[in-house]
Amino acid sequence: MKRSILGVLLVLTFVAVGIAAAPPLTFTFSDVHSTRTATETDSYGVNNNGVIAGDYVDAKGVQHAMILAGTKVTTVNHANCVTSGGSAAGAIAFYGINTADAVVGWCKDTVTAQADGFMYAKGKLTAVNFPKSTGTEPTGINDKGWIVGLYFDAAKVQHGFLKKGTKYTSIDVTGDTSAAAWGINNAGDITVYAVNAAGTAYDSFLYNGKTFKKISDPKAAGLGTVVHTPNNKGDICGTYYANSTSTETHGFLFHGGKYYNVDDPKGPTLSRNDGLNDSLEMVGRYTPTGKTNSVGFKVTTK
Repeated sequence: MKRSILGVLLVLTFVAVGIAAAPPLTFTFSDVHSTRTATETDSYGVNNNGVIAGDYVDAKGVQHAMILAGTKVTTVNHANCVTSGGSAAGAIAFYGINTADAVVGWCKDTVTAQADGFMYAKGKLTAVNFPKSTGTEPTGINDKGWIVGLYFDAAKVQHGFLKKGTKYTSIDVTGDTSAAAWGINNAGDITVYAVNAAGTAYDSFLYNGKTFKKISDPKAAGLGTVVHTPNNKGDICGTYYANSTSTETHGFLFHGGKYYNVDDPKGPTLSRNDGLNDSLEMVGRYTPTGKTNSVGFKVTTK
């Protein structure tokens, strides 16, 4: 049976209307606070139970890793870690969390000045260090206990890595340098970012163990796009840069083939979107206008 051209056009019109009528996502933001006296709280990961992994800085300027379940804070320290200076300077922090509340993170060692990686589960810290590396930074863990992050080799060159059981595998992006694997979902899909061949911006990908699929927010400029966490439903969160000086950053959510800005209203030009779960709950950080200390945020999506 032949279908008329008019009939085809009507079908296409209805499809287009259906797509156009799809309701936009709406985001509701709330600040993440660890303790009443904390001067800074950073939220990096969130699991399907809404439990958050991150760090906080106390009134004395000492940084602690944290697991935040509602209002209950589990504080974790490491004897070998530097204690202050923020996570960018190497103080202890947790970055990834799975549904069993196992978390991964790292800190700068006070003796070796290298990054010490670890997993924390059931009250116990376990070392996670790529063999013969000169520093390891785990940032993601899935429900199978597979861990991803980055490490530095003997020549101080940065690579991404995957740890399955006791086996470590290096991850690099052909043509790029300084790869980092940030997050991993239960299917083993890994978010990876690296520095482009020109050394001017970040390239980002979703890596399934064989191929790299490019992830790039169309609004990115300058330093490009940095992917963070993939969930188990094909969604990805991350951060993109609006210039080449890192003075304007925006969080994003990649959902249903579309990029959405995820910017806290109190820090609309300095937001980062780091963690994501299957319910489209997200966590990240923003810097209030005129301030220097970041504030953690949590986002619910409708």
